[in-house]
Amino acid sequence: MASTNVLTLTDQNFPSDVLSSKTPVLVDFWAEWCGPCKMLAPVLDELATEYNGRVSVGKVNIDDHQMLAAKYGITAIPTLLLFKNGQVAEQIVGLRSKRDLKASFDRVTAT
Repeated sequence: MASTNVLTLTDQNFPSDVLSSKTPVLVDFWAEWCGPCKMLAPVLDELATEYNGRVSVGKVNIDDHQMLAAKYGITAIPTLLLFKNGQVAEQIVGLRSKRDLKASFDRVTAT
């Protein structure tokens, strides 16, 4: 279902794949039962392909990794956190258009 360019993030690989990443990482906090999350998935797959090598895209299933969701204060899904140099550079809550997400990607890769 998921694109080969989208990482499945867990408590175990989050520090290495997100916090230590040399490139910005968009982390999608989602759940199987979330309708807007499912609508967002194909957009994230497209962006992961378009920005391959410049921005990584990963997904955290909040039902499987509740501690990670709690650590970042996730109270609504979908919530997207854009990490740069191990820090949250931008937070996006709710369903957004591909154009809006591309603007966020472009902002974080421009600096």
